[in-house]
Amino acid sequence: MRVAPVGGTAVQDHVALAEIELCGELIIAASAAGEERLSLESIDEVLRVGEERAAAAGGAGGSASGAQ
Repeated sequence: MRVAPVGGTAVQDHVALAEIELCGELIIAASAAGEERLSLESIDEVLRVGEERAAAAGGAGGSASGAQ
């Protein structure tokens, strides 16, 4: 039987960790809603879609003007 070496060999995928965290938050919100389905707006709020869009719009405007 082989045992994985301790320390220093773990790989962290920050994108995967962020996705797992968001999935957990979505599961918590769905369980809190009980029998009701989450609305698209509720899902967007849990996943912070509006914040991401605002950040992307702000970042895109700054980089587009700098590129031209």
